[in-house]
Amino acid sequence: MITDQECSALEKAKAAVDELYEYRDTYVEVHGIEKCSEKNGDVDTKLKTTLAQLDHLQLSIDNKAVFFYLRGKALNITPSFDQHAEECLSKAVKLDPNLIEAWNQLGESYWKNHNVDAAANCFTGAISKSKNKVSLRNLSMVQRQLGKEYNDKVSNIRLSVDTAKEAVALDVSDGHSWFVLGNAFLSVFFFAGQNPAVLKQCMSAYTRAEQDRTSANNPDLHYNRAVAFKYQEDYPKAIAGYQRAKLLDPSWNEPEDERVSLIKRLKLCDEVIRNKSCLKPKKLKNLLNQIKDSDLGPFLGGTYTSPLNKTITLKCALIKDLHTNRNDNIVIYGKIISVIPVKDGVPFQCILIDSSGKCIAVSVFNLAVGKGMIVGDSVAIPEPFVQLHEVTVEGEEAAEGDEAEKIVFHSIRVDNPVVLVINKRKVGLERLSFSVLSVTNKSE
Repeated sequence: MITDQECSALEKAKAAVDELYEYRDTYVEVHGIEKCSEKNGDVDTKLKTTLAQLDHLQLSIDNKAVFFYLRGKALNITPSFDQHAEECLSKAVKLDPNLIEAWNQLGESYWKNHNVDAAANCFTGAISKSKNKVSLRNLSMVQRQLGKEYNDKVSNIRLSVDTAKEAVALDVSDGHSWFVLGNAFLSVFFFAGQNPAVLKQCMSAYTRAEQDRTSANNPDLHYNRAVAFKYQEDYPKAIAGYQRAKLLDPSWNEPEDERVSLIKRLKLCDEVIRNKSCLKPKKLKNLLNQIKDSDLGPFLGGTYTSPLNKTITLKCALIKDLHTNRNDNIVIYGKIISVIPVKDGVPFQCILIDSSGKCIAVSVFNLAVGKGMIVGDSVAIPEPFVQLHEVTVEGEEAAEGDEAEKIVFHSIRVDNPVVLVINKRKVGLERLSFSVLSVTNKSE
């Protein structure tokens, strides 16, 4: 029988741990973003105070399973693995195997220690006892790490989407569950074909996550959404997302590294297009003279068969004739004058010049590594999807002598490379590949 004194002690212990997590989750809201550099130190100080409170209450709590769970949860607040947290949580589940919250915390501890199989066992075991959102969303994270063969990995990633959806269905207001679902969709995009429709699902989940105040200031959320914006080629929002992630976690260098790398690539695209890759007049003239109608290859007859097996009539056009969004029944062609280096190789990005001397960037997704075009290749693109990119950079990144520099250029996005004609031939399946990209995520 639990005495009133023990009940009061348990309530105080639980309240202390809840207050610790509330302090962490609302830190930016309470202290302001300018204090983010002090967050980790302040949370650590709060943790020490909480542990002292728990130690003071320990002798008044006979339910040692709950006590060890609460102490382990407090210690588990650190982003890195804590051996003492694992020890406390292991004791808790041994003393009470039905303590779902302890299984979830123990699984997270194993996860931080890169013990994926043990983490999966904790979460699946907890779900078998009681279906709950925390176990489900954590299991979704684990599932994305399972499988050694490519097909097994893709299968597990798709399964992780379903698991995350189950977590969301149990509490549609929980931002953390929406965040995990967004990450699951992002992994599908990375591993199972770079489909823009999947990125839209990812964005929708991240938007819902941000509506929860406990998730709104999660640097991982802003970083991962910036990654998604980058592959949507919405560069201003990608840059803003990387900046926000860095502000929320000043000790995390990757957001700033990604932002700088992206701006460098965009500036290079802009410069190559404006300067026509610095080709000398004679070489440029010779190159333009080499652009012939025969470069259209199978498109020369004025039709092509779309990926949906529809026969489409095509009319030749110049780059200057294109408008933003999809240009139906149009085909453009020209020569590659530059290949733009891209981290991870996705998308394959190059600069195309047509017979009038006009240039445009081309981003091709789902090309196998090493199977992209090279300088001098002729390329024909049916029904090009055109985007306008405008990015303003300030400070040291701006051109010398300018307070701000505006990067402006157009690009064509090609999601399915099999529609292309390269060197007068349709792209074969040997060039098609769902490139596997790395997902950087501190919380996963």
